[in-house]
Amino acid sequence: MSFNQENNKGRVVLVTGSTSGIGKSIALQLAHDGFTVVFHSRSSVAEGEHLASSIPNAAYIQADLSDQVQTKQLISDVLARYGQLDVLINNAGINAVIPHDSLKEASAEVWRDLYEVNVIAPWTLIAEAEEALRNSSTQERPSCIVNISSHAGVRPKGASIPYAASKAALNHMTKLLALSLSPDIRVNAIAPGLVDTPMTESWVEAHKLWNEKSPMKRGAKSNEIAHIASMLVANSYLTGEIILADGGLNLT
Repeated sequence: MSFNQENNKGRVVLVTGSTSGIGKSIALQLAHDGFTVVFHSRSSVAEGEHLASSIPNAAYIQADLSDQVQTKQLISDVLARYGQLDVLINNAGINAVIPHDSLKEASAEVWRDLYEVNVIAPWTLIAEAEEALRNSSTQERPSCIVNISSHAGVRPKGASIPYAASKAALNHMTKLLALSLSPDIRVNAIAPGLVDTPMTESWVEAHKLWNEKSPMKRGAKSNEIAHIASMLVANSYLTGEIILADGGLNLT
């Protein structure tokens, strides 16, 4: 067992939206790092239960984060089971593909749906988890929150303007919370560009853009984003950072 694994023994992490894609890779990486992992999803219950059963002490909890009652209950369920929470990874999010010049298609309902899951749910989870995170924090090892954002929240890009704006809000919330929760709780975000996941397989134009324009000539692998999350969790000093992970596309 490595030092990091021993150091993380008994520490609990909740990774939302962790039955596939980036969230799954982050959860598996943190399990490898020695954490007790709580998997979560809105609907893929069978996969969540399978993942939890394959890792010692892991658990799976289903919750629809568009529902405030279920969002609050998610934290309650984690604390009821483990009595503590040391790290929160806000990975769950939803998207909407709408041309940027199609303003009426980006209806108020679309804005509300995206903000409910991408902004309000992370805020509620953090607010509900704050006391537990403070209780488990030490000066040598502060508790940690990592928000999974998007390059669309940093640059004027993205599948739709409401989606990009929701991620920009998440980024700014990250910085504000890094100030207000310090030094007990560190808060950082990762802003990936294209990541190779089942959801992005059909994004032909995006793959073409990254293959042709980005310095790395490809999108990221989900485990590469997981490695960044692992680093942010392990580092006891970084806070308020938005790590842009787009293979250098922003340089072009």
